[in-house]
Amino acid sequence: MSAKIGLKDAIFIGIGGMVGGGIFAVLGLAVSLAKGGTPIAFLFAGIIALLTAYSYAKLSKKYPENGGTVRFVHHQFGNGIFAGGINNLLWISYIVMLALYASAFGSYSAELISITDNNEVDVKIFQTAIILLALFINYLSIKLVSSIESVSVVVKLIILIAFIAVGFYGISQNKSNLDQLSPENWEAPLLLLSGGMVIFVAYEGFELIANSIGDLKNKEKNTEKAYFGAVGFVVILYILIAIVTIGALPFDAIASAEEYVLAKAAEPTLGKIGFTIITITAMISTFSAINATVLGSGRVNFDIAKDDELPKYFSHKFWGKPIGFLITAILAVALVNTIDLKSISTAGSSGFLLIFTIVNFIGFKKHETLNSNKLIHLIATIICFIAFLTLLYQQFEENKIGVFNALGIIFLSFLVELFYKRTSSQKK
Repeated sequence: MSAKIGLKDAIFIGIGGMVGGGIFAVLGLAVSLAKGGTPIAFLFAGIIALLTAYSYAKLSKKYPENGGTVRFVHHQFGNGIFAGGINNLLWISYIVMLALYASAFGSYSAELISITDNNEVDVKIFQTAIILLALFINYLSIKLVSSIESVSVVVKLIILIAFIAVGFYGISQNKSNLDQLSPENWEAPLLLLSGGMVIFVAYEGFELIANSIGDLKNKEKNTEKAYFGAVGFVVILYILIAIVTIGALPFDAIASAEEYVLAKAAEPTLGKIGFTIITITAMISTFSAINATVLGSGRVNFDIAKDDELPKYFSHKFWGKPIGFLITAILAVALVNTIDLKSISTAGSSGFLLIFTIVNFIGFKKHETLNSNKLIHLIATIICFIAFLTLLYQQFEENKIGVFNALGIIFLSFLVELFYKRTSSQKK
């Protein structure tokens, strides 16, 4: 195999993983939580992502294997109940992300196309259909999934950068909403932090770089550059998008269009054409993210089963591909049609914050082997765990169902592993 990828390709994998459906799904939610401090909330989440990227970069360079997070966990914790529980949580968190992206696709699509004259029904139709379409494409051709992702990354970045440029021009012409960004319109520090944690799902995709490090040219030199280049670019992109959105629309307009706010933010300057362009961009972006997530989660599920952390049934194939593709899609359809956006986002963010806490801890424990800075790993571990606890504490006040869902998913991940390990050991 000589299919090596360059630094630019690795950075684009990370950017594509992050700027998928996350920003389109959670921007309105972020503003509802942090108000004028939304750019600060994105910065908080971005700092956690950058710190965690350090651990991922060091671990990826030492263990450049397909599987990424799954392999890191195994290298530290072996193949026991704890490792299995964490890896199960990773798979379920992917399912949550799939539901989040589908929710965004449904919300944007229903604003552009009406099927039943009932917006709520249309959203459910679109969000279900797009998961099933992505499932079909993944079974049809993995190469097609890759091609869709490659094209969509370029398209959405060009349009989002254009959106920022046009947005700043619009703000310079109409400054009526600029005062919303002033500190007196920021929420309290705890809400700013928790707002950043709820939307942390918008950053989690950088971990996909781990799966490509084995094919990266000059990985000793380029691994850190790939992670920090991707995360750093996206942090700046998200902060600028948040500034443009808050500067373009009053808070009440953002609240009323929470689930498709990015398209709404293009209207003041570009009118209906701007709304349509951003809506189509959101549909393309979330569709590519759904495609890639079906592929990624199906493979994670397959790897976990091969490692004997799930029943061997999950390593079987259906239509030539892992049956995990099908199971993942079915669970995502059920999730997106039964749980609201905030609860989905809370569950996804809490899952990944806990997983990243573990990965940072692995970096801390292996710092000598990794030849890395012990203090950075420790700080990242502590901050991720504090962020996890802060998210659950703050959301418990106003979104108890979301918190119970998040904790239930974590508990279920370990319970399933405990049950499987005990039953499988009894059969031997």
